[in-house]
Amino acid sequence: MKNHSTQPLINLLRKTHSAEWEATPSSHEAIGWLTDLVQFLFPSNHLPKQSSYEGILKKNQIDLENILLSYLDPKTTDIEAIVEAFYDSLGSIYENLRLDANKIYEYDPAATSVNEVIVSYPGFYAITVYRIANRLTRLNVPVLPRIISEYAHGKTGVDIHPNATIGVPFMIDHATGIVIGATSVIGNNVIIYQGVTLGALFVAKEMSDIKRHPTVKDNVVIYARTTILGGNTVIGENSIIGGSVFLTKSVEPNSQVFNTHQLRITSKTYTLDSTEFNV
Repeated sequence: MKNHSTQPLINLLRKTHSAEWEATPSSHEAIGWLTDLVQFLFPSNHLPKQSSYEGILKKNQIDLENILLSYLDPKTTDIEAIVEAFYDSLGSIYENLRLDANKIYEYDPAATSVNEVIVSYPGFYAITVYRIANRLTRLNVPVLPRIISEYAHGKTGVDIHPNATIGVPFMIDHATGIVIGATSVIGNNVIIYQGVTLGALFVAKEMSDIKRHPTVKDNVVIYARTTILGGNTVIGENSIIGGSVFLTKSVEPNSQVFNTHQLRITSKTYTLDSTEFNV
């Protein structure tokens, strides 16, 4: 077998890595930090002996600061101020998440307790990571919010861009296959079922600063496999959007939108000529 020199590849990697990867946080460290933070907020077991909430939180703060120091220039970014602002807001993030969990428990008949929702529901986990990532995004932290959002995406099948604006409480039922785009705006008391997409009508790089995704007002329910597209599309408050609906136009408040099929069933014992049903 002929030996091929790998030195050109090594030189290329060194060149590109110095330009790109030094400005990127470690995914391993970011996911570890996120896992510890979620465990601090919602411990699935009792804290170890000799441990304290204060000590665990302080370690988490130091870990975040070290992650930011690893790829942000402290000469141009006040990293300490970012860390302080994030943890100052952690109490309100936690309170909002408790409201989210209560909402899921209240509306999901399969949920036996709020604690079950917190420790086992993928929709709640996706919301948890979104609220953490969104706060980091609001503090102008680059890259890190996307890393943890995509980690949650992989675990839950729920793809929420950290730039999206989502009110409280918010409920995702069943999770899996949900996409919420970067410029989506979702109000309070909204419920979304599996397979829902809040997406853009057109995708082009020059549209990055334009609102491309829908607005969903307060008290809206969107059922499974529905697709709503467009930055000018507004779903009015108190509306119900049935399953398998495709929308690119706005809906007035207090509307009900359903995709109605004609179903024909025949058998040896009976014939059902036409039945309307809502998916």
